[in-house]
Amino acid sequence: MESKVVPILLMVVNLFMFKPCFSSEMNRSSFPKGFVFGTASSSYQFEGAVTEGGRGPTIWDKFSHSFGNIKDFSNADVAVDQYHLFNEDIKLMKEVGVDAYRLSIAWSRIFPNGTGSINQAGVDHYNTVIDALLANGIEPYVTLYHWDLPQVLYDRYMGWLSSQIIDDYAVYAETCFKLFGDRVKYWITFNEPHTISVAGFDIGIHAPGRCSIFLHLFCKQGDSTTEPYIVAYNVLIAHAVVVQIYRNKYKAEQKGSIGASFNVIWYKPVSNSTEDIEAAQRAQDFQLGWFLDPMMFGEYPSSMIKRVGNRLPRFSRAHSNLLKGSLDFVGINHYTTFYAKNDNTKILSFLLNNVGSDSGTIALPFKGLKPIGERANSIWLYIVPEGIRSLMNHIRQKYGNPPVIITENGMDDKNSIFISRKDALRDTKRIKYHNGYLLSLLASIKEDGCNVKGYFIWSLMDNWEWASGYTSRFGLYYVDYKNKLKRYPKNSVQWFKRFLTSK
Repeated sequence: MESKVVPILLMVVNLFMFKPCFSSEMNRSSFPKGFVFGTASSSYQFEGAVTEGGRGPTIWDKFSHSFGNIKDFSNADVAVDQYHLFNEDIKLMKEVGVDAYRLSIAWSRIFPNGTGSINQAGVDHYNTVIDALLANGIEPYVTLYHWDLPQVLYDRYMGWLSSQIIDDYAVYAETCFKLFGDRVKYWITFNEPHTISVAGFDIGIHAPGRCSIFLHLFCKQGDSTTEPYIVAYNVLIAHAVVVQIYRNKYKAEQKGSIGASFNVIWYKPVSNSTEDIEAAQRAQDFQLGWFLDPMMFGEYPSSMIKRVGNRLPRFSRAHSNLLKGSLDFVGINHYTTFYAKNDNTKILSFLLNNVGSDSGTIALPFKGLKPIGERANSIWLYIVPEGIRSLMNHIRQKYGNPPVIITENGMDDKNSIFISRKDALRDTKRIKYHNGYLLSLLASIKEDGCNVKGYFIWSLMDNWEWASGYTSRFGLYYVDYKNKLKRYPKNSVQWFKRFLTSK
């Protein structure tokens, strides 16, 4: 199938149009030999085809079809139809020149009922996708769980709120190792366990939409003071169990690696005061440390233990030992930086009574009325390139410089009927964003000695962005949602092609 992109002439014109934006001081060869460049995706945001190929329903199917949950009242029933268009999209990846593609497997395509009989149509689909990637010289990095829990498991026992999920997830994960591990050499157990716990069970803006904060009008059930910690505990144990299975039964023969991906805002103290510096550290403890500390050290950060008390499920000695060292690499999804301030007034405790108030910090992208950086489209995404360098050094210093892969980094533009396709293709801000973040990342490697192994762009193309629906465009390729989902290269495609081919 021919690529549904604009004529090659426009691509040539664009090459010259934004040549001055390209940093002559940096390109692929500036990074260490073997450094991996890729793009990232998730099954629910990209695949569509939610009723095809034997796929079972997920919690996001139900959530997105429930009134008030999605900004533009859309759903991902079709998304960008990568289920059918994956061959075309792989051609686009090859044109850009990336080395790898991070995709997730939809649990409900392998087990439509969460457990039980394997759906061969789902297995065949992912076999075909993996083989097509490898045939084009693109390494698959596979996420086992990117939020799309089979709905039946939530209906049966409340999903991640029950320890029963650990066994079912382990069976699903091992099935994937057996079926695909001969070709997949990089596994990610979970995408953003913090988001799973907080967005889904604390503030209720993601599936299954549970919370108890009174500011959320659509949360009808949940307990924000306890459920996020229970979910996080079950996710952590499930991760450790699956890593043990992989290492004991598959790693030697398949010669792969296994890690997890964490969402990390970098927190910068709003002042040089001791209380704000400590607040920034607590904010990080309640975000990255909540999950990475147990996986590295076998225990939660001390600030969490102290502040959450008996609401924080504690690890047995056996589980602590299982968790400790349960990562071959650390995946980092980093987009932005916020200021952190000590919550002197206890206003968060009064308003929310949730994980955020437990940390005793107020995190905002403003100091007074001045923003921390230029804003992208999303209200939370401010462009602060130096934050990624600070984050890499934090990981190097606190966790012993483990191998790190930036599994997501990118920015979004607004999707609006008032923005023409022609204007949307001129994504100068995106080029500036990636140039700045890559320069800062390179400095962390070359000047600071941070052990960073790869960088994945979010994302190859515009897609369905969870609670934001189709209001946000993160892609290198523009997707025309009104014209058969045709893909058109933005200027950033040519920028990355130059970056990845220049020496």
